[in-house]
Amino acid sequence: MFILVITSIFVISGSVWAIRKIWPSFKACPICAGVFGTWLWMLAGLWSNQLPIADYQLPVAMLMGGSVTGMAYKLEGRVKAGSELGWKLFFIPTGFIIAYSLIYSYWLALAMSSAVIYFLLNIFIEDFRIKGMGKKSIDRVVYLEEKMKNCC
Repeated sequence: MFILVITSIFVISGSVWAIRKIWPSFKACPICAGVFGTWLWMLAGLWSNQLPIADYQLPVAMLMGGSVTGMAYKLEGRVKAGSELGWKLFFIPTGFIIAYSLIYSYWLALAMSSAVIYFLLNIFIEDFRIKGMGKKSIDRVVYLEEKMKNCC
């Protein structure tokens, strides 16, 4: 099982790396994609009873934990200055609850934790907006359009 997990990470990461070479605008991190892709197909295997839960829930949980931590780190650069510790303090445990809820199919906990993540994004991330919502979003679109016009 361990060899399967590592092989999957290498294969998916290598595939994403190759895609990035062919399609440079594709910006996904190959390692992150490898970890995410591995826990995603393994989780699907657990849900469909194709993989024994006793053997695979620990590797899935470890990989999901890595993804949660990676997302917190990646988004930290967009967190309001001085709020980094609060961001991690709330985002990471809530992300772990989401991972746990996915593994054990606790849909209510998943929905509630996802709502908490949404609110955390709105509280801690300065420019977080769903496209088309709020003046700040429109200002950002105008800014990006102007920047694209003047890029060369």
